[in-house]
Amino acid sequence: MSTTDGNQATTWLSQDAYDRLQAELDEHIANRPALAAEINARREEGDLRENGGYHAAREEQGKAEGRILYLKEFLRKAVVGDAPTSDSVAPGTVVTIQFDDDEDDTEKFLLGSREIAATTDLKVYSPESALGKAILGAKRGDTVTYTAPSGAAIKVTVIEFEPFAG
Repeated sequence: MSTTDGNQATTWLSQDAYDRLQAELDEHIANRPALAAEINARREEGDLRENGGYHAAREEQGKAEGRILYLKEFLRKAVVGDAPTSDSVAPGTVVTIQFDDDEDDTEKFLLGSREIAATTDLKVYSPESALGKAILGAKRGDTVTYTAPSGAAIKVTVIEFEPFAG
């Protein structure tokens, strides 16, 4: 869940989500020696140009290091607690929308970070997605139109929204 103030994004996480991501980071860091040992073992197998095991181990190490850097920065910027309440749709809100004036065609989802997706059964849309951008700042009853990835223009009405409780 994020809010933007100017150019500074604040990500709000529940304590459970923060703890889960911190545990993932700790696990990746703890696995560094094992990955290094795997690379060394594969290096000793011979010609590195034709050593698939060596290249696979290096690729895995690169992915792990990338995730470590991402998580460190993400958790450094995260704020643990409840997202502030808002009078309009903002990141960190659970939103119910209605499609094309059809009362039976509704969807309820969380507008927030993909990192929070593992902590909820709700579908999560990024504030940077086409739908997310369209409904940011909308109030209850507002109708907005966005362009779907297929190119179709889709009209939705914000039925209700509330802060995500976790």
